[in-house]
Amino acid sequence: MSGSHPRQHQSVQPALNAPDMPATEKDLAEGATWKKIQQNTFTRWCNEHLKCVNKQITNLQMDLSDGLRLIGLLEVLSQKKMFRKYNQKPTFRQMQLENVSVALEFLDKENIKLVSI
Repeated sequence: MSGSHPRQHQSVQPALNAPDMPATEKDLAEGATWKKIQQNTFTRWCNEHLKCVNKQITNLQMDLSDGLRLIGLLEVLSQKKMFRKYNQKPTFRQMQLENVSVALEFLDKENIKLVSI
């Protein structure tokens, strides 16, 4: 093979600073600055409330997925306990989904409507 260079792998995801990317696409891109600011602000707000129950969030998507911190946050904010039991140690995905369902059911019973979720 004379003088051929191995192909460079290019990222499928467009760069955020690409000049030809429309502004709306940049705004919706995964690492958009406004999204990071919102995530950091919401994470700090959650942690401020969760510290009284010795829980903490570092990654919103991962840490809320088992339902435990979400339940903890709802109990702190509402100053009420969940209406039904939930899995304290959810080891299986089904248990985690059940915990999230318990949290959503709690919101429904408290007449709290979720918008755009």
